[in-house]
Amino acid sequence: MSQMLRSSGALATATLTSRVLGLAREMVYAAFMGNTWVASAFTLAFQVPNLFRRLLGEGALTAAFIPILKQKEIQGGEREMWRTANAVISGLGVAAVVVTVLAILAISIALAIGALDAETRLMLRLLRIMFPYMPLVCLAAALVGMANARGHFFVPALGAALLNVVMVASVLLLAPRLGDRLEEQIFGLAVGVLAAGIAQAAFQLPSLYRAGYRARWVSPWHDATVRQVIRKMLPGSIGVAAFQINVLVTQSFSFWFDPSIVSTYNYSVRLMELPQGMFGISLATYLLPTLSGLAAARKYPEFRQTLRQGLAYLAFLNLIAATLALALAEPIVRLLFERGKFDAEATQRVALALACLAPGLLLFSTVNILARAFYALNDIKTPMKISLVCLGLNLVFALWLVQRYREAGLGVANTMSAAFNVWLLHYALRRKLSRLELAGLKHTLLALLAASLLAGEAALLLSLFWEQNIGHAAPPQKLGAVFAPMLLAGLLYWGVALWLKVTEAQEILRLLLKRLGRRP
Repeated sequence: MSQMLRSSGALATATLTSRVLGLAREMVYAAFMGNTWVASAFTLAFQVPNLFRRLLGEGALTAAFIPILKQKEIQGGEREMWRTANAVISGLGVAAVVVTVLAILAISIALAIGALDAETRLMLRLLRIMFPYMPLVCLAAALVGMANARGHFFVPALGAALLNVVMVASVLLLAPRLGDRLEEQIFGLAVGVLAAGIAQAAFQLPSLYRAGYRARWVSPWHDATVRQVIRKMLPGSIGVAAFQINVLVTQSFSFWFDPSIVSTYNYSVRLMELPQGMFGISLATYLLPTLSGLAAARKYPEFRQTLRQGLAYLAFLNLIAATLALALAEPIVRLLFERGKFDAEATQRVALALACLAPGLLLFSTVNILARAFYALNDIKTPMKISLVCLGLNLVFALWLVQRYREAGLGVANTMSAAFNVWLLHYALRRKLSRLELAGLKHTLLALLAASLLAGEAALLLSLFWEQNIGHAAPPQKLGAVFAPMLLAGLLYWGVALWLKVTEAQEILRLLLKRLGRRP
């Protein structure tokens, strides 16, 4: 348990650094372009290379790649592991470059011969510049997976922090030099995305070099390991692609229905990614190689125990984050975004979308962990099938709700489909392992739900009192409107959890006291 806290805690620190910088990036974006149709065109264009990045890069590749690298290291030593890594990277690079060239050609033809409106034309011009980001970030994702397989989490996770720094610099330094209108300046952000992809990939190389890795071309065409990775990767890729296609369909429909929905909803998603990245993704990233090792050694009792502990820590951390996001949505959005082109109306719309997403925070993160439990058991098909079913549900919910409730409808749709996803993954995993031994987790969840309800009510009451008696006219008042209720709710939540003898609250407190005791 302590090892899980230390490793995932180090990763969470790096992820927190990245997410805070990502939040700073969104604050700069919001002041620069608000939730205008230009902002939506940029957001929608950026999601297209993300589709192929996740298809060829992050989720599906690492899920197939890390267990195989661990096996190669055990069976053939470091030399065979690095040879395997180079073969996979060579194949990934060829596929990514081919897709990029074909996409740029198709976009250029559409711009040359298509009768397009101004919004769509701008989106395609931005997409043409940003598409080469895809092969760069695919490479970065593969390098991060290699580092994770070696047990290194902190430094690789900092690569995303560098990405955010470069993207912020593009807004402040490059965009103002490209013209007077937002439609001209927005191309500076597209160039910044491309530069950020280069920086993120390059950042991973020094630490891997020190670990013994040397980049070399290894022909992937007849490599048995590459074929094995592809066979394991394809089912996961279908699930990931379905998710990204789902996002593109709903966002494209929203862009046609009301262009501002895309950027408005995107700001709320970015706010949710801060706690989700710190807690959900950090724990899931730690658990994949750990659970893979336990599954390979057939230590299934330890596998179940580690999974239960991971879910319990996730619940302890994410429930209070979700409660605060729900109770303090408007003060949080106002503090972070309301400046420049981002006005009070935009604050209300983003806050409503955030409140609709907040109940799903624990669900989104739980999906990540349960899916990785299947990956560790060399089963990628089951979460893929469940993902397809739930993405179909999400698409139906989104198309049904977005016309009436706009970005709030998208938030409700995602939360509802995530609930179905958790239930189906839990049911399938219990059948696969015959039992999960999660009885203790149910008692923990009930205790934490009680604590979060008390904390949320306290935060809401103090927020209302602050608004009625102090207001939010000046920056110090905006800060207090967020952090005073947040501090009170956090202390109350932790205190109630300790009083109810929640093991995870006690363990985290012991670890904090131990670290504080080491300081001179």
